[in-house]
This record gives sequence, C-alpha cells and structure tokens, in this order.
Amino acid sequence: MTAGASGFLGSKLRAQLTAGGHQVVQLVRRTPTSADQVQWWPDQGIVDVDTLRAADAVINLSGAGVQDKRWSDEYKKLLRTSRVAPSRTLARAIAELPDGDRPDLLNGSAVGFYGDRGDEVLTEESPPGEGFLCDVAIAWEAATAAAEDAGARVVRLRTGLPLHRDGGLLKGLLLPFRLGIGGKLAGGRMWMPIISMTDWLRAVTFLLERKDIRGPVNVSGPEPVRNAELTNVLGRVLHRPTIAPVPGFAIRALFGEVAQDLLASGRQRPRVLLDNGFTFVHPDVEAAVRAGL
Repeated sequence: MTAGASGFLGSKLRAQLTAGGHQVVQLVRRTPTSADQVQWWPDQGIVDVDTLRAADAVINLSGAGVQDKRWSDEYKKLLRTSRVAPSRTLARAIAELPDGDRPDLLNGSAVGFYGDRGDEVLTEESPPGEGFLCDVAIAWEAATAAAEDAGARVVRLRTGLPLHRDGGLLKGLLLPFRLGIGGKLAGGRMWMPIISMTDWLRAVTFLLERKDIRGPVNVSGPEPVRNAELTNVLGRVLHRPTIAPVPGFAIRALFGEVAQDLLASGRQRPRVLLDNGFTFVHPDVEAAVRAGL
C-alpha cells in the first residue's frame, strides 16, 4: 500500500513495485477512479483500518514539494502538515490493529533532518540539526511513534537527492546547463547526498523485504559529492561549459528562505544500507548522473 503515490518518487516506486509483481493499493484523497485506489482523509485522521489490515506494508511518501515554490508562511505550514498529518494518521491506525495484523510502515523523511553540517560525516546515529527543515523532519519522524510504540516495524526513509530528469534536483539543473549557463552554487563547497533514481528504488525495495531493519535509514549514495564536482560532471556529460558560478546572495534573492535547503551541506553516509549488504549499481557521481538523464 502506498500514500503519496502520484508524486515524483511515489509514482516511480509504484511502477517499480507493480513491475516486480507486488499488488499496490494507493491511498488517495480524491474519489477513487480505479479498483486499486482507496480514499482516505489524512488531515482528519481517517483511514480505512481494514485496508491497512490486509496490507503487508505501507509506504508513505506524502508531502508537498520543498522546492515547488517560494516559501510563504502559508506554504511553510503546508510543508509541515502535508507530512506530519498523513504519517500520524497511518501510525495511529496501525497501532490500533491487533498483534499479527499490523503492516510494516516505511515512512518518508529526508536528509534535511541533519541540517547544514559542513564537512561532518553524518550517519543515522548523528543528532538532528537546526532550522525549519530540520524541525519539519523531526516532527515528520515523531509522527510515526504510535506504530513503533505498538511494536510495528517502522523504517524512516531519510532520502537524499535522487537524480532523474523528471523531477527534483536534476530536473532543475538541466535547463541552465543545456543552455551553457550552468555553474557551481555559492562556491561549490557544499556536500550533496545524491543517489541515482535506480538505486533509490532498489534501496526502498531492499528495505521493504528486509524485515530485520527498522528505524532511520539514510537513503543516499555511498559517495556524497561537493557541488563543484557535480557541476563539473554534469557539464562534461552534457558537453556544456560550466563557467557561470551562481553566488549565494543571488540564490537567496531568487528563492528566498528555500535557499537554505539549496545551499545546505550534507555529507550523509548510508551506514545502515552498507552494513546490511546493500550494493549500489551507480556508486559514483558520473554513473548516477548518466543514469538519470
């Protein structure tokens, strides 16, 4: 069962799971249009418990896009509630089920949990950072507590930056780079926890099947890169120059408060995945970029 299955990540995960032989039921807010959809009202805390009882696992990727628009007070509230309310609704409903009937909960989170940490190597055991996105991620993860306290397996997917031309970081970079005006951001020294979309999908499937893994998991590549290196690789792969650096003040002027997310340095290491034998098919930045194009 999936929530948030129509988004950038959710739609690709649903296609991957369906192709792999899984029966995927979608939780949708609107009136269902097919037999594999079930309506729910997460903002009101309402979800059909019998539907959850029939599921082996629930994958919740609900949440408004962090970089979809300039942040206003209203949009910041939406960024939080669109993550916390669905997570809390699912966790409480799962907790109400009797032992043996509770599905696993793989719940979205993000590497924004760690904040801007410079060169510090960050694993799942690292403490949270400070700032708006950190506070959102902390609340997002805390919303799953009811299911975890009841004994359900809960995995918190601290997703990095999946690279794919259809959305996220790579989609935003492609146009300026193809026009020959791409360049490093604010000096290019910030670390970026990239991962190929293929590896992100494989990692979530791996976590779905590995019943012994629970808690936070960094779903990012094994080799975080500085923005300058990503810039050079993208320019080389696209055969375009990368001589137009974008200063930090220009990014802040253009994007407002969301610039803190664009300029944050996160050197995450996927320790849980690596320690449990997960292998990346696109372990380096060039392989991940080429796979996303």
